[in-house]
Amino acid sequence: MISESNRPSSLKSEVVSVESKPVDHKSGSHWATWIVVLLLLLGGGYLLSHRAAGVSTAKGSGKKGGKGAGGPIPVAAETVKQGDMGIYISNIGTVTATYTVSITSRVAGQLMEVDYREGQLVHKGDVLAIIDPRPYTAAVEQAEGQLERDQALLKNAHTDLDRYTAAFAQHAIPEQTLATQQALVNQDEGTVKLDQGNVDAAKVNVDYTRITSPIDGRVGLRLVDPGNIVPANGTAALLSITQLQPITVIFPIPEDFISEVVAQVRAGHKLEVDAFERDNSTLLAKGTLLTLDNQIDTGTGTVKIRAEFPNADNHLFPNEFVNARLLVRTLKNSNIVPSAALQRNNDASYVYVIDTGTKAVKSRPVTVLATDGLQSAVTGVEPGETLVTDGFDKLQDGTKVVVRQPRAANATPDSAPAAHKGHKQ
Repeated sequence: MISESNRPSSLKSEVVSVESKPVDHKSGSHWATWIVVLLLLLGGGYLLSHRAAGVSTAKGSGKKGGKGAGGPIPVAAETVKQGDMGIYISNIGTVTATYTVSITSRVAGQLMEVDYREGQLVHKGDVLAIIDPRPYTAAVEQAEGQLERDQALLKNAHTDLDRYTAAFAQHAIPEQTLATQQALVNQDEGTVKLDQGNVDAAKVNVDYTRITSPIDGRVGLRLVDPGNIVPANGTAALLSITQLQPITVIFPIPEDFISEVVAQVRAGHKLEVDAFERDNSTLLAKGTLLTLDNQIDTGTGTVKIRAEFPNADNHLFPNEFVNARLLVRTLKNSNIVPSAALQRNNDASYVYVIDTGTKAVKSRPVTVLATDGLQSAVTGVEPGETLVTDGFDKLQDGTKVVVRQPRAANATPDSAPAAHKGHKQ
């Protein structure tokens, strides 16, 4: 250790100068104060931001948990009803006219008149066209003149026969003369019959010059114009007529239903058939089953059936494609549920039933007996039970639910007219 007496003079002077320098306690305390304030501000800001983030996270997590974990799930629901439901066979069918006639002329001649409009509805016996009748009227007069001449000859032969018969009774003439006269009378009678036939045939040809409708129906487009020469029994038709009332629809059904349909027909039941537009949205007509075909199509495994429709409003048109639906039988007092309530797991069907007390759902298997698209007849539920029809995503046994009200029920009178509310439902 160096003693102060042994230090160099220079070092001694520095030490003296350092130790003798006064300390500024006021300046040091100011710096310490500012450092403390800065640390307090930084710590307070961090605590505030951390608390705000924690509150936000807590609020967000609480909101999510309240809705998804613990709160009831909103669903749509409907009750099970009891009623009748039909079992139908549906397929695409073709509207087929009961009668379709192609009209041709049965006599040759010039087409003088056309007495119909294209597309006109005509009745049986209405005059449609006229062929020049003058040649055929003249033929009738010729045949009638020939008939009158031969009738006069026959009358004269009968007079001679009476005279010969009286003379033969007096043995004035031989029997051969009487027999010859009798044969002449028979010959004249045959000639008269032949003439009468010619007259009748000529009159028929005159009738054929007036072309009339053989059925009630709708006339198609005109194929021959007046002034043309038409042949007798030609291959080209003058016009066509199609019967529209009644009209039929032909459509196939699977062979599995043949025995059941035949049994219904033999029992005398009138099976109903509905004809819908191709999009199944509009009912066109209602009819009844008329008959079945006599064989099964081996290529498709189906048999064709024909249904008849009155078609009073002409909604069905020949060769139109429609969706035909045959009512095979009706299930009485069935449990009817909305088809939207049916859920499927592999090959099984089930529904979610809402407990009226706890408002919790319970899955229950059901058996579907029949369906018409919007509704289904099932077993496994009871009338009056409430079934979930929408909102299945988070459902499981025991999940609590709340039934959403229909949109129209929540609408105010000022928001939409009553008619619009009904349409929304």
